[in-house]
Amino acid sequence: MQTDLIAEARRQAEICNACRYCEGYCSVFPALHSQRAFADCDITQLANLCHNCRGCYYACQYTAPHEFDLNFPKALAEVRRDSWESLAWPQPLAKRFHTHGGAVALALIVGFAFMFLTIRALGSAGGVGFYAVMSHGAMVALFAPAFLFPLLSLAISLRRYWQAVGGRLITLADLKAAFGRAVRMTDLAAGHGEGCNFEDKDRFSQARRYAHQAIMYGFLLCFAATCAGTVLHYVFNNPAPYPFWSVPKLLGVPGGVLLTLGCAWMAWLKLQSDRTLGDPQAWGGDIGFILLLGFTGLSGLLLYVLGTTAWMPALLSVHLGAVLTFFLLTPFTKMTHGFYRIAALLADAQRHRK
Repeated sequence: MQTDLIAEARRQAEICNACRYCEGYCSVFPALHSQRAFADCDITQLANLCHNCRGCYYACQYTAPHEFDLNFPKALAEVRRDSWESLAWPQPLAKRFHTHGGAVALALIVGFAFMFLTIRALGSAGGVGFYAVMSHGAMVALFAPAFLFPLLSLAISLRRYWQAVGGRLITLADLKAAFGRAVRMTDLAAGHGEGCNFEDKDRFSQARRYAHQAIMYGFLLCFAATCAGTVLHYVFNNPAPYPFWSVPKLLGVPGGVLLTLGCAWMAWLKLQSDRTLGDPQAWGGDIGFILLLGFTGLSGLLLYVLGTTAWMPALLSVHLGAVLTFFLLTPFTKMTHGFYRIAALLADAQRHRK
C-alpha cells in the first residue's frame, strides 16, 4: 500500500484522536478513540469503516485554512481505494478500472454485445424465447465461469484484508452486529439519525442512504430472481420464459426498477457532491460502476417490455453484454466496497467484544 497515503491519514487520525469532537458520528470515531497509536493495519481498517458521510468534515474546526488542514473523509477515501487496489486479485486490473472505469465498462459491453450478435448470426439456437437467440448450454458455458471468477477473486482479496487487519474467528454475534448495521446503513446517518452531508455541503440529508438501499435491495431482488429461475429450470424442469405472475418475474421486475432508479439517483447525488471530500482518482471508476449497474437493470427492464418484438435479439445481446461485464469487473469496481465494509464491520464487532 502507498505509505504516503497511510502517513497522511495517520497524521489526521492522531489530531482527531486528540480532539474527540466527532466521537458519536459513526463507527470510525469510537474505533479511532479506542487506540493511542495507529499501525498501517489500523488505518486500513478505519478507512474501510468510513462511509464518506462527510459529517465530520463540516463539524471540524481544523479544516483549511487552519494550519492542520484536516480533510479526514478524503484521507480515508484515498486509503480505502488504495487498499482495494493493493489487496485485489489480480491486482493490476483494479487500478485500471478506478482510473478508466467508464471507458472500460463501455468497451466491454459493446464488445460482448457484438460477440452475442455474432453467435446468433452463425445460426439460431432453435429454442423458445431468449433461447432462440442463444441456447441455454451456451449461456451456461459463458456465464458460469464469469460468475465463479469474481467469487474466487473476492475470496482471495477479502482473505488478504482479514489477515491485514488482524481479524479473528468470526462468531454469530459478530455476524449479527455487522449485518445489522449494513442492512440499516447506520453509518450513512452520521451517528445522529439526520442523514449525511454528501450532496449539499452541511445540510443533512437521508438521500444517499435511501439511494444506497434502493440499489442494494434492487440488486438482491434481481439476484433472487435469477436463483428462482435456476431452481425452476433444474429442479422443476420448467425453463424460461416465465409469465409475469411467476416468482422470477415478481422478484426481478421490482428489483430492476429499484436498481435502475437507485443508480440514477446515486449518480445525480455524486454529481452534486464536493469531489474534494472524496478520492479524486476513484471518481471516474465510481461513476462508471454506478452507470454500469444502472444500465444493467434498465436493459433488463427494456428486454422484459420488448421481449416479444423484433428488438429482442439486439436488446438481449446488449443486456447479456452488460451482465457479463458486471460479473467480470465486480472484484475491481466499487461493488467490492460492500464486501470490504462488511469485513470492516465484522472486525469492529470483534473490537467491541474484546
